[in-house]
Amino acid sequence: MQLQQLQYFVAVAETRHFTRAAEVVHVAQPSLSQQIKALERELGADLFLRARGNITLTDAGEALLPLARRILADADTARHEVLELAQLRRGRVRLGATPSLCTGLLPDVLRAFHDRYPGIQLLIEEGGSHDLVRELARGALDLALVVLPLPTASPALTTVELLREDLVVVSSPESPRPGGGRRAVRITDLEGERLVMFRHGYDLRELTVAACRSAGFEPDFAVEGGEMDAVLGFVRAGLGMAVVPRMVAARSGRGLRVTPLARPGLYRTIALAHRSDAAPPRAARELQRMLLER
Repeated sequence: MQLQQLQYFVAVAETRHFTRAAEVVHVAQPSLSQQIKALERELGADLFLRARGNITLTDAGEALLPLARRILADADTARHEVLELAQLRRGRVRLGATPSLCTGLLPDVLRAFHDRYPGIQLLIEEGGSHDLVRELARGALDLALVVLPLPTASPALTTVELLREDLVVVSSPESPRPGGGRRAVRITDLEGERLVMFRHGYDLRELTVAACRSAGFEPDFAVEGGEMDAVLGFVRAGLGMAVVPRMVAARSGRGLRVTPLARPGLYRTIALAHRSDAAPPRAARELQRMLLER
């Protein structure tokens, strides 16, 4: 049974005339008649009683007509749904990102994407790079913004470097300036300072602790275990200082003193990742394009 055959059948049922039905569906009358006969053979029943100048539905035809109309309507709906998705009028994007990127990088890009494609639903999942890589691999995300290098090698993922972002030191304006008040501080200046530290598994925690150890000391934690918003709040309250991305500091700078790190400083590399074995949906590819062109 073909959609075209059902379309011809409905046209005949509604016009009660083979020639007029052929005109409605823009096909030659013999072709229409052949398709109706083929449909009847497949179903094993006559659909029309054919008398000179009088076409009526058989019981089988009466039973098929509402079903055929429903099938054709569903097919038409499916065509429109796919067309809207293809034209980015509908759909969804499942994007993973670290909490700091949700705070710093994403708001402006997502606003621009939403303004251009208001019908696309944006589903955001926050997590560390390790968790996001796992979610990508199992197909729960279309794209993810991760920090390189990845915590574990994953040949199933394709990554494209997006940006390199400087890290800065934030502290309370009411606390003593880090590094004795210099305009830029070295990692060694953090020795003996009380730090507000992110939870385990947080990319920034691993990076900061590794930098301190490379400089020959263990960092001293005043508070540890928080997410980005909590860490910034603790710093504002004067509990200690923290090393955060420049974009986060710029967006959340109210009530914070921002001090750059002296060269070579610290930075992190942000990449956009997706599965290698499956292309992201079109809506996700468009968001990917906007992120790469930002």
